[in-house]
Amino acid sequence: MVGMADPATITVTCPDCGCELKIDTATGTVLHHRAAKRPLAGGHTFDDLLQGLDDQKARAEAVFEREKAAFEDRDRLLEEKFRQAMKRAEEDPDENPPLRPFDLD
Repeated sequence: MVGMADPATITVTCPDCGCELKIDTATGTVLHHRAAKRPLAGGHTFDDLLQGLDDQKARAEAVFEREKAAFEDRDRLLEEKFRQAMKRAEEDPDENPPLRPFDLD
């Protein structure tokens, strides 16, 4: 974009970075440089970052709820495993009890 506000200067927008340059036509010297407005971190807008935070919060909530349910169910599972082990022990008792450390002397 080329502007002609002053006949001695021209305003040019850089096609690569989007900055605005004010150039003296007689000498070709850059008189003023205005950096382009950059989006936030990695090309994202503020709204994109907020949406990303909301998504992360939702994922964290889902993981928390899943782990909470697993923790609550853990007691039931441990109790069931204990009952199964007791049942197996009653059905198939050991004929040779394990040796005690002082029996080895």
